[in-house]
Amino acid sequence: MSERTRQIGIISQQYPPDKSGHASRIQNMATNLDSRGWDVEVVAPPPCFPHGSFDRDWYRSKEIRQQDVTVRRLWAWQPTEPNPGIVSRLAYYVTFALHAFLWLLITRRRYDVVMTTTPPISTGLAGFVTVLTNSLWVVDVRDLWIDASVSLGFIPEDGIIEHGSRYFQRQVLHTSDAIAVTTETLGDHLCEQYGAALSEKLLLVPNGVDMDRFASTKSGDSVVDSDDPAIVYVGNIGHAQALDECIRAMGRLDNDAELYLIGSGDAVPHLREVVTEAGVEDAVEFTGPIPHEAVPAALDDAAIGIAPLLDDSELDYAMPTKVYEYMGAGLPVVTTGQGELERFIEQSGGGIHTTPDPGGIATAFDSLLASEAKRRERGQSGQDYVSPTYDRSHIAVRFDDQIRQLMDGTSTAPAGESNRTNIALDHGTTTDAGPRNE
Repeated sequence: MSERTRQIGIISQQYPPDKSGHASRIQNMATNLDSRGWDVEVVAPPPCFPHGSFDRDWYRSKEIRQQDVTVRRLWAWQPTEPNPGIVSRLAYYVTFALHAFLWLLITRRRYDVVMTTTPPISTGLAGFVTVLTNSLWVVDVRDLWIDASVSLGFIPEDGIIEHGSRYFQRQVLHTSDAIAVTTETLGDHLCEQYGAALSEKLLLVPNGVDMDRFASTKSGDSVVDSDDPAIVYVGNIGHAQALDECIRAMGRLDNDAELYLIGSGDAVPHLREVVTEAGVEDAVEFTGPIPHEAVPAALDDAAIGIAPLLDDSELDYAMPTKVYEYMGAGLPVVTTGQGELERFIEQSGGGIHTTPDPGGIATAFDSLLASEAKRRERGQSGQDYVSPTYDRSHIAVRFDDQIRQLMDGTSTAPAGESNRTNIALDHGTTTDAGPRNE
């Protein structure tokens, strides 16, 4: 008798046609798990990201099929303004979390596994239904949402919102059966903030890249259209990126180039002002968001990809999806920031890590712009590094093995040791579950 098909429900605040790195990552995970024999259902609100890009929908529930995956859309408040206020944002998060929780509770969905993805942390509410259904609960943590919100001034430090959010997050993490983290440093931060016992639950599941789409020759229209070498940023244009310094760096270049900011976000109005102040209107282009399917073509027409994080210790765990995609496309990368991102660039040889100031960024740009051979060399090094270890199909295979072992009551770790499994073993990185020794 053949084995029963196992079912997984993925609770996600975003899913295509939402345009974000997270949405594409979850879609790749869902389709790859489907190809591994899982019956996959994604539960998400109506598409509305980037905010202001979609009309508001009012249906209570709608089931559709996308790439052989069942997608259940549940009504939630949908901000329609490009830069929604805090009340509208919270309504978007909370109404979906409540609807997903009630839908799982009332319909008595009997998933074998429920995976809730955060941020936002509110999606974890639906996971508590697993206490009644005896499903395995995996919490997918992609960043320290609370820390970032406090650091960037969105949540008052040491206030009731911060304390309430941290209490809720603690309950989610300790109630869950497993915690998927995108980097080891992220896992270390969770253990430091919410308890060392969480180390036994950690699974390392990097963001990764769909190599089939990004490594092959691209075709189709591209938003990159310049006679000069193009420097591209693709993704959310928010407050955690040092894009203002990249714009200022364009006025200091010795080589001709044009900067393309592909995406949308809260920081766009401010960055437009920076462009005017720096007098680089002819060297910076805001394209707006594009479908994720169009990203490979844009990267194919570019000379350099950038991922400039702020020089903030609160972001030392971050490893942006765009870096994997730049490298998957064979594009040399210029980055700023601390921690995981800096180590990744050094280990891969796929780019240049520099300081987040106009002088340092301009020097890095010029170093690559001056030599096509150097760009090819760095691009090839990065592509070799991410393939196949960080190919999303490879990551899904490992994640599939991990959750099946958890369901069957087995573990890859010897007794008394952490369950954390590092997918990047091919590159000799550490699998130590404790704090990293620098």
